[in-house]
Amino acid sequence: MPTNPDQMTFAFPATRDAAAAAFEEARAAALKCRACHLWEPASQTVFGEGPVPAPVMLIGEQPGDKEDLAGLPFVGPAGLKLNEALAEAGISRKAVYVTNAVKHFKYVPRGRIRLHQKPVTVEIKACRPWLERELDFVRPKIAVALGATAAQSLFGKAMPVNKNRGHLFDLGALKGLITIHPSYVLRIEEPADAKAEYARFVSDLCLLLPYLS
Repeated sequence: MPTNPDQMTFAFPATRDAAAAAFEEARAAALKCRACHLWEPASQTVFGEGPVPAPVMLIGEQPGDKEDLAGLPFVGPAGLKLNEALAEAGISRKAVYVTNAVKHFKYVPRGRIRLHQKPVTVEIKACRPWLERELDFVRPKIAVALGATAAQSLFGKAMPVNKNRGHLFDLGALKGLITIHPSYVLRIEEPADAKAEYARFVSDLCLLLPYLS
């Protein structure tokens, strides 16, 4: 049956095994989500990946073409750039939980190519309960919004990236951080500018190191 995350409840057990089982229950429920129209053209729901719990959660915008086909977050070109930047910052991707604000790939077909389309507010809000579930299970010390869509979902309002990046925000039980999405680096045509932006991205990720110790 179609699933709306707002109508679902999940228990959050104290034991590790029970918590892992409950997390997988939430993941399975997300595969049936019909809270917005994006499920229909997408290949599948792409839930998060990584240790549960984890000290750091990285939140992107939405799955891309390769993620939609693989069912895993950040496995395409932006994911490779993220892996590179994490490694340069001294962070193992295996130590962090990686997900997206929107769990289905939004695109427009152009022949054999599926062109990425930015999610709108109603789509971000429809998927917000799944991010809340992930935050409940992962219990990160810090959550990182990679780009404007992730920031809007995490903070519940528009948070301009350039104005707010690199600053730590208090979100109650955890800290919040805003930086660019790694795909932004890939879109910069001038090599020198791309190199400078990538270095700044790595610098932002270095702010996570104290939370991993």
